[in-house]
Amino acid sequence: MADTNLINFEAVTATVPGDGSRILLDRVSLGVAVGDRIGVVGLNGGGKTTMLEVLTGLREPNGGRVSRMRDLRVAVVSQHNELPAGARVRDVVLGPLELSAEHEWAADVRVRSVLAGLGITDLERTVDGMSGGERRRVALAAALVAESDLVVLDEPTNHLDVEGIAWLAQHLVASRAALVVVTHDRWFLDAVCTRTWEVADGRVESYTGGYADWVYARAERSRQADAAEERRRNLARKELAWLRRGAPARTSKPRFRIEAAEELIADVPDPRNTPELMAFASARLGRQVLELEDASLRVPDRVLLDQVTWRVGPGDRIGLVGVNGSGKTSLLRALGGERELDGGRLVTGKTVRLAHLSQELADLPASLRVLEAVEEIARFVTVGKHELSASSMLERLGFPASRQWTPVGELSGGERRRLQLTRLLMGEPNVLLLDEPTNDLDIDTLQRLEDLLDGWPGTMVVVSHDRYLIERACDIVVGLFGDGRITHLPGGIEEYLKRRAASVAESPVPVAPTAQAAPSSAAEQRDARKEARRLERRMETLTAKEEKLHAALAEASTDAPRLLALDAELREVIAERTRIEEDWLAAAELAEG
Repeated sequence: MADTNLINFEAVTATVPGDGSRILLDRVSLGVAVGDRIGVVGLNGGGKTTMLEVLTGLREPNGGRVSRMRDLRVAVVSQHNELPAGARVRDVVLGPLELSAEHEWAADVRVRSVLAGLGITDLERTVDGMSGGERRRVALAAALVAESDLVVLDEPTNHLDVEGIAWLAQHLVASRAALVVVTHDRWFLDAVCTRTWEVADGRVESYTGGYADWVYARAERSRQADAAEERRRNLARKELAWLRRGAPARTSKPRFRIEAAEELIADVPDPRNTPELMAFASARLGRQVLELEDASLRVPDRVLLDQVTWRVGPGDRIGLVGVNGSGKTSLLRALGGERELDGGRLVTGKTVRLAHLSQELADLPASLRVLEAVEEIARFVTVGKHELSASSMLERLGFPASRQWTPVGELSGGERRRLQLTRLLMGEPNVLLLDEPTNDLDIDTLQRLEDLLDGWPGTMVVVSHDRYLIERACDIVVGLFGDGRITHLPGGIEEYLKRRAASVAESPVPVAPTAQAAPSSAAEQRDARKEARRLERRMETLTAKEEKLHAALAEASTDAPRLLALDAELREVIAERTRIEEDWLAAAELAEG
């Protein structure tokens, strides 16, 4: 094992417990090195959690070998962390550090930062009676304050709001510990990860960079796939088109690589035709959709809305953000008529056909099969200009034909969520209220959902901690800041985070802050352009060398000494290319003034 590797997999095989015929990991070889920040993606049930369990020693592999650095310190947060019954938050988070006294932990900047960033204020509270989200934040805090060589996190952004996710990303980037994280939060992957592992069909494919880089690489790979992969290929290309046109600077790759991918998206339409959708929505909905007039909304300990007047118009695509407990779910329920206002009134347009996807899983007909449960609502649905059958709609939301005859009672939580959404859409609503629609969905399903929402001709109000979904699917962002108002945010999520930071004494630092540079002179710009061109040529050389080394590694699969030498050379090339890319980005920024 290389000195810099913390953990190595050597031909590791793992199967589904109790079902040795279903292989999740098939002779996988990989390693986690010092300083790695690895994001793990893949379909639900594809083996991501199993890989983490083998990685951390919670489960032995069925075959192969796992070797770990001596005295390796690993902090793990799984989806099912068990906290000791009756334990205080202080015991769970600070106990292992032996910082029980108030003055001891209060003097530790790192501990204070973690507690504040995760919103943990009462150290004397016991974990008994806590919600799932509260218990998860306590477990996460315990992992982050520990002195670890490797931190392993399974869906850490669940139960965190946008602000908490931004803080966690900044904290992990600044940490010295290596990181392996399973997450479906694509913004988080881009902000944190330097490598991405895709777990699929028993294999683990490794890519340099975060989510956007993975999409580019997967789109390139899909170009060479056979005709049976046509549907997935088109979806990857459309996602790539959005990354390129709808959200600048989402990839860390330099411009020369982006331009090399342009041919993949040359014939892909814009993610959505907004004027056309607005006209279609107006025709379906008329001028009046949902209007709050002098509306007030209260919970026992505070006022959520205080005499607010707010209009949701035809074709509006609104993202609603705010800290947990700010009233987002209550506002959606009020808009849907499921909760009475405490003052004022709600006006609903006469042509409105509203569907509300709540966070709770709706009662589904367990005795029916998946396709039958959808056809119970409707056999066909019109989406934009296209008519889709119930079976086609299920395919678009991740139910292949082989899965459509599964009894509803046998579905996983993520599948039940998708079925709930499919049934709602089959009712052909023209107003959608979506409360955390990405819960339990894997990245492929999220892409399908966003692809569907891109062309959906109606009004949407979306509550989500998934920053990527809000930025892609919504044209308008509004926020709840606890002041009884609904605040329009022209600057989107970034403006929300800045306003939150300005409104509290101690708050998360936005990820990757950039200093304002002084304007560069014309001479400096010319020099920077020359330097950028030189660096581009060097990166092209290194990229070609990296490809040759990968090919040589494949040929030397049975020659262990040569494998080690080639692997060391490849690491040096990748490290140099990373340094050159950083220099290129700096030069390009200076060249543009």
